[in-house]
Amino acid sequence: MIGKTMAAVVVALALVEAPSSAVTADEAPPDSAGGRYMFAKQADGFLRLDTQTGAVALCSQRPVGWACEAAPEDRALLESEIARLRAENAALKKDMLSRGLPLPSGVAPEPPTAQNVPPQNRELYWRLPNDADIGRVVAFVGRAWHRLVEAIARAEQQVFNKS
Repeated sequence: MIGKTMAAVVVALALVEAPSSAVTADEAPPDSAGGRYMFAKQADGFLRLDTQTGAVALCSQRPVGWACEAAPEDRALLESEIARLRAENAALKKDMLSRGLPLPSGVAPEPPTAQNVPPQNRELYWRLPNDADIGRVVAFVGRAWHRLVEAIARAEQQVFNKS
């Protein structure tokens, strides 16, 4: 999914930046109508987009023929952009709901979780307790209650022993 998005961006940029000069027969892009690959002319060859996998490659002519090299992807950049967009999306949904506006059909409100909250705002959100957390609290309160009852019983016994 991320690879396809990046590939689409690269191909779109390549199409926008492609020179508008006439293409000669030697430089004509391969026929990509209805095929697996889409091509975009570049100064030193063609960008090839694999429409099934989203992989992008730069194809150029070499002394022994044509060769294609995979275009590098900056995964960290893509992940940070996805996280930013998710946080922005959640903020927009929250803003719409706070104004009493309905969300578009098929869109559900997102609960604040560590995955869709920007790192600088995570301390503002609380994590809801799970069953294990509740079990620990119940056990703690039970132990505290028994200690309190035992302390009261000892105090009563000390008062009765003195009288």
